[in-house]
Amino acid sequence: MGTATPPPSSGVTEAPATAGKAAEWKGLAPGVVINAAAWTEQAERVLTPGAVSLIAGLHGALQEERQELLRVRGERQRSFDEGAVPEYLEGEAADRARGDWTVAPLPDDLLVRRVEITGPISDAKMVINMLSRTAAGMRADAAMLDFEDSMKPSWPNVMQGVVNLIGAADGTLTFVKPAADDQPEKIYALDPQDMPILMVRCRGLHLDEANLQVDGEPVSGGLMDLALSTFHTARVLLAQGKTPKYYVPKVEHYLEARWWNRLLTLLEKELGLPIGTLRATFLIETLPAAFQMEEILYELRDHAAGLNVGRWDKIFSDIKVLKEHSDRIMADRASISLNRPWMENYAMRLIKICHRHGAFAMGGMAAFTPGSTRELREAQTRKVVEDKEFEFSLGHDGCWVSHPYFIGPAMAAFPQENQLEIMPDVADRPELLPESTPPRTIDGLRKNVRVGIGYQKGWNQDIGCVAWDDLMEDLATLEISRAQTWQWLRHQVELENGHRVTRELVGEVFREELEKIEDEIRTAMQGHPEAAVQAEVSRYAAAAADAQAVFTEEEFRPFLCMSSDLVGT
Repeated sequence: MGTATPPPSSGVTEAPATAGKAAEWKGLAPGVVINAAAWTEQAERVLTPGAVSLIAGLHGALQEERQELLRVRGERQRSFDEGAVPEYLEGEAADRARGDWTVAPLPDDLLVRRVEITGPISDAKMVINMLSRTAAGMRADAAMLDFEDSMKPSWPNVMQGVVNLIGAADGTLTFVKPAADDQPEKIYALDPQDMPILMVRCRGLHLDEANLQVDGEPVSGGLMDLALSTFHTARVLLAQGKTPKYYVPKVEHYLEARWWNRLLTLLEKELGLPIGTLRATFLIETLPAAFQMEEILYELRDHAAGLNVGRWDKIFSDIKVLKEHSDRIMADRASISLNRPWMENYAMRLIKICHRHGAFAMGGMAAFTPGSTRELREAQTRKVVEDKEFEFSLGHDGCWVSHPYFIGPAMAAFPQENQLEIMPDVADRPELLPESTPPRTIDGLRKNVRVGIGYQKGWNQDIGCVAWDDLMEDLATLEISRAQTWQWLRHQVELENGHRVTRELVGEVFREELEKIEDEIRTAMQGHPEAAVQAEVSRYAAAAADAQAVFTEEEFRPFLCMSSDLVGT
């Protein structure tokens, strides 16, 4: 898999030229260094010599191609900014993908995935709850433990995530909630004999892990996530008769899928596993990928479990890809779901392609968190059931929820083990480009800003998903809010109230929404010491300033985060 450069001296070394000046680096293996501040007890447990050697070899084999794929991504986006739009492929790759083929037969334990629950892999309590039955006795069919959209990719979170995964795989993970406020200590633990399918979502192709470098370059965050997850748990799961199963996000092109497939194959070879042992579901959550989903599935056919309709990230990608197109300015984020023709076409096309080739077609997320009143919870449940029944009617094999409370309602909407026999009545190449339609409202702008403040406050505290206004807001919904505000500002969009979106208007909305949030904090924290109240108010004020800067920056960044932060700098 390629050779590493000669080793640095033992102990702490000078930082490579690409690193921050304040970082010091510790040699782990030939050509491999870790930010010395990141060499924690957890890191020492996770980054064993075998794991480090695996990461180094994979990096050597795949890094050059990864960088080329990212370069081509940038070129593609520049062409979109100049007026081009994504299109269906023609030629050899498209002809192969449309042929008569099937993915490798699905293992028995991957044939029932009606409801999958997702959440950050770094939170041990949440991991245990995702892998356990609810008080009502309900349990998801699968749990996706997430290194990506619901987890901020800080080094402590990543390392804790791997530790939690090891405990989840062998059934030993526990969490102790200390006694407080007259409540006794509570211990959370798994029942190894009654757990859903264990899945891991890695970080995307774009995201660097700054704290670990090979040959002077940061390693790919996604490569590291898959390498560590597989190294530490694949054989454990296989010994239990379970399939090592992964989710891969943010793919934009079938050649990127080929790269990920090569990574899975190399992992199998290095660990002595038969080809096809590792299985993956790819999220089709970018506009370019929506035009290439059959080509993507073809590339993955030896490792494919299915494809997923990642609708929230897809809305973000729709805006991002066409952000300079004045004739494709998107409506309020809350008004867009599978109710729009191009979104429904995208979902139905994915189902048809997956079922044609023997793969699962997974549906989207119910992002509610249970409301504070019975009436609100009942209204949320009705919406979840309506959404999931619609997904089932299209032919999806399963769906996602973000909170255990909604497992039961979602499960009721999926009465069959799967729907592999369903073939939706949709053209092979339907219209997938988003349309510029109303509404575009001041309330939509306020929603974007409010989500930005709430999410940024969590991000500043190392949290990647926040319960906010009875919804679970993760990085995907923050990205939609950021991209839409940026696009509206870029084109000086006129809202339905007659106001144009300007820097002044955006700034005014940020100030007004922050004032509302501060009032809500003071109401919720009545009786608390003033210093504690003021500290919380200050955290939201800082978050508002940070979010406003990102929402209104001159150059639109492709993602909020392209690299983890260096610990200790």
